[in-house]
Amino acid sequence: MKYVDEYRDPALARRLFAEIDAAVTRPWTLMEVCGGQTHTIVRQGIDELLPAEVRMIHGPGCPVCVTPLELIDRALAIARRDEVVFASYGDMLRVPGSDTDLLALRARGADVRVVYSPLDAVRIAADHPDREVVFFAVGFETTAPANAMAVLRAHRLGLPNFSMLVSHVLVPPAMTAILDAPDCEVRAFLAAGHVCAVMGWTQYEPIADRYHVPIVVTGFEPLDLLEGILMAVRQLEDGRAAVENQYARAVRRSGNTEAQDAIRRVFRIGDRAWRGIGTIPGSGLMLTDEFAGYDAELRFAVADLTAREHPACIAGDILRGTRVPTDCSAYATLCTPRTPLGAPMVSTEGTCAAFYNAGRRVPSATAAELR
Repeated sequence: MKYVDEYRDPALARRLFAEIDAAVTRPWTLMEVCGGQTHTIVRQGIDELLPAEVRMIHGPGCPVCVTPLELIDRALAIARRDEVVFASYGDMLRVPGSDTDLLALRARGADVRVVYSPLDAVRIAADHPDREVVFFAVGFETTAPANAMAVLRAHRLGLPNFSMLVSHVLVPPAMTAILDAPDCEVRAFLAAGHVCAVMGWTQYEPIADRYHVPIVVTGFEPLDLLEGILMAVRQLEDGRAAVENQYARAVRRSGNTEAQDAIRRVFRIGDRAWRGIGTIPGSGLMLTDEFAGYDAELRFAVADLTAREHPACIAGDILRGTRVPTDCSAYATLCTPRTPLGAPMVSTEGTCAAFYNAGRRVPSATAAELR
């Protein structure tokens, strides 16, 4: 295949749906880990068109969504300071904190800037030595190499006015936490292709072995996901539990070893709080002692700030996959993309935003109802 349209070919999609239908003989519940996968599945109606025996659960793979509320409040506290230029990717600006968001702060005069790379923030620090430049380093393993390179670049340039507010999370510990939950219904995972492009998939092999769950690395186009679902269903039906790679055009088992080296030099693994889920041991990246001087939480003494979620928001249940947006009494009423109560409604990878943008206002129809 050469073009994106070929990964959305209706004839091939119908063939894959037919193969899934022919392969499945009993109920199976699969979880796609990444929010990008969720948006494709919901936008294309894949979850509604699958055989009734195949149920998709939407996982916690939206880094904006799982950034805890207290960290958003810490970002707001830093951005309010007169001496600070606060740099972030655009999708973080409308994520609500306890009383406002970064976009509203910018409208009131705070120097909050949208950047397209952490190196843009390093450049701002170099150009404005009289200002404190803070980059909001949010993401899974996918964005960690670029953020590590930004710290290394600032270190080489000797920039004392650059720092990062770090909220990096890791996929494998989240998968383990989901599987350890007493109400877990997940029998197989679709792993995020872009994470595996960086890290490879060896870290998933112990999970597949320990929990006897198939894990299929997939891309983000409709045919990628349908092929990944078919591969997972075939494993389940055969009683196998292995890591398989559907996304062969972009992912290899070892991943990108140079990117991994940069991550290991700048970051260490530690416990991390996930919004609506709680603290997952060993699920986050923190700056190592060598680069602790670039830690904005320490530099601006905001690490002790705490916060409470809006009582009407069920983001935690949605991120764990135990409920869907249409189960929420605030969904599409109190909570909309213009007036979000939680990050899953405002993030470009959030499940609530995916449902809202696809026009889903009531519980999803079953495949039987659509036929």
